[in-house]
Amino acid sequence: MSKLYDVIIIGAGPGGLTAALYASRANLSVLVLDRGIYGGQMNNTGAIDNYPGFTEIQGPELSEKMYQSAMNFGAEYKYGDVNSVDFSGKEKIVKAGNDEYHAKAVIIATGAEHKHLGVPGEEEYSGRGVSYCAVCDAAFFKDEEVVVVGGGDSAIEEGLYLANIAKSVTVIHRRDSLRAQPVLQKRAFSNDKMKFIWNAQTEEIVGDNQKVTTVRYLDKETGEHKEVNASGIFIYVGVEPQTTLFKDLGITDNHGWIITDEKMQTKLDGVFALGDVRAKDLRQIANAVGDGSIAGQEAYNYLQSLKD
Repeated sequence: MSKLYDVIIIGAGPGGLTAALYASRANLSVLVLDRGIYGGQMNNTGAIDNYPGFTEIQGPELSEKMYQSAMNFGAEYKYGDVNSVDFSGKEKIVKAGNDEYHAKAVIIATGAEHKHLGVPGEEEYSGRGVSYCAVCDAAFFKDEEVVVVGGGDSAIEEGLYLANIAKSVTVIHRRDSLRAQPVLQKRAFSNDKMKFIWNAQTEEIVGDNQKVTTVRYLDKETGEHKEVNASGIFIYVGVEPQTTLFKDLGITDNHGWIITDEKMQTKLDGVFALGDVRAKDLRQIANAVGDGSIAGQEAYNYLQSLKD
């Protein structure tokens, strides 16, 4: 017989770890499952300066602190790539590899992942100049020319990080203005290493069979096909929810984001969701943590209601 946990949390990003902290502090038996290292995308982030309590902290360091806080009250953590779930009964069943886990409640914290451009050369040169994480790969491009595709917060934050290492950073954006926060825009525009190509659609990533050498794009104003030399291209064009496992449960919207109420409760009893996987506008560490605290507490309240 599999151990029956009070709560299983699928995902160990900041929201999932916070939910584990709150649920375990309430004396619930908690299992956290994740297919990667705890901390999620925080591990791919350099300096974090917008999380309360720290004027600046490195992503991996914050991940470790959150993990230790969650584990202090008895939560368990296991590596597990979840491949199926069954939430139809009073006992929720989660399968990861050859292992099967049971719980009275489940919290979904699977997050979101970066979208790809879908252009020629992107997959071919992945890991050979194509990247979705500047913190991970910037060191490979010291004093070289790189391109960033995108115009939101992530694109500009990572572009600024790259500017500390690379020779130059060219931002290619499909619009005529950035969508990033004004404070990030100000930093980017005042950085001599950062250049901007507006109203441009990336068309192809070209290389020499070893590494990236050129990025080709369409100038949407003139209709001309142009190119810029680059040893690396960093892509930030949006995120997709990691909800394939849950698409047939009736808890997602048309875009795959999970719908919850303000208590993080989905339409299924005992099934909660939090953080970047939810249908919402702002996806930041701070509000993932807020979601996690609510989900952990509401899981406790739900389990208490089963005793009534």
